[in-house]
Amino acid sequence: MRTYLVTGAAGFIGAEVAKKLLKLGNTVVSVDNLSTGVKSHIPKGVVFIEGDCQDPDVIEALHAYKFEAIYHIAGQSSGEISFEDPVYDLQTNGQSTLQLLNLARAIGCKKFIYASTMSVYGDTKHLPCDESLTPKPKSFYGVGKLASEHYLKIYNQQFDIATAALRLFNVYGPGQNLTNMKQGMVSVFLAQALQNRQIHVKGSAERFRDFIYIDDVVSAFLTTETVLEKSQHYLFNVCSGVKTTVGELLASITSQFDTKVSVNFEGSTPGDQFGIYGNPEKMHSIIGYWDKVDLDAGITAFVKSLK
Repeated sequence: MRTYLVTGAAGFIGAEVAKKLLKLGNTVVSVDNLSTGVKSHIPKGVVFIEGDCQDPDVIEALHAYKFEAIYHIAGQSSGEISFEDPVYDLQTNGQSTLQLLNLARAIGCKKFIYASTMSVYGDTKHLPCDESLTPKPKSFYGVGKLASEHYLKIYNQQFDIATAALRLFNVYGPGQNLTNMKQGMVSVFLAQALQNRQIHVKGSAERFRDFIYIDDVVSAFLTTETVLEKSQHYLFNVCSGVKTTVGELLASITSQFDTKVSVNFEGSTPGDQFGIYGNPEKMHSIIGYWDKVDLDAGITAFVKSLK
């Protein structure tokens, strides 16, 4: 039996990663401040520590464990919110990563997997974007995530910790928070449709994204840990490679309802990328292929889970 640290197990992705590790017979410890996560979402059997990953007292408590690997998934995850409180964004993303890397070094944990984001790319004309592009983040959130990627690389080079930064694109699926209306395009639109059959869209229908289903993301995390070896540093997109416009996403969501769902386009979001989708070839070369869930099937499964 191995012991893992999965930060953010009260949240969407962290909960699913923790659940999978538990099913494989492992022990899972998690830290979450419950700012957006829900305590009831933490999988049964997880050793839970409530608090901030950047809190020295929390870090001290984690010294009691011998972790096979650290999955750092917790953190402020909204570009919009990062403009409202950039200091908090820096603390929960950049500072927390440094504290946990120091923990890994202190306890001899040799594997560190980090949830980065496609937001580091900013707007680019080179699409689908790949990891060779120079990042130009448009939000404080993207800046903090990019800084953490560099921290990982330095700790890999200087302290021999095998590290991986997974640039997640638009993750969606069952378990996503439908009450957070500032993060998660699919969950925001779906929540609005469920509540009052009206969807408010900030920006145009021509904007586009790369949506990837939660099960595929969990596979990416766990498979990455199995291939990580001493002295390695990985950086790759976790994406479908499919360009989907906001209009196409809206059509997929509204088709799930028997009654009419109206759509209103008004306003914009600070630091929002107009359009981005990724090249998954590097991901495939490192961790292999698996069956990916296409958008319509994923939306159907998401709505079914809610019903």
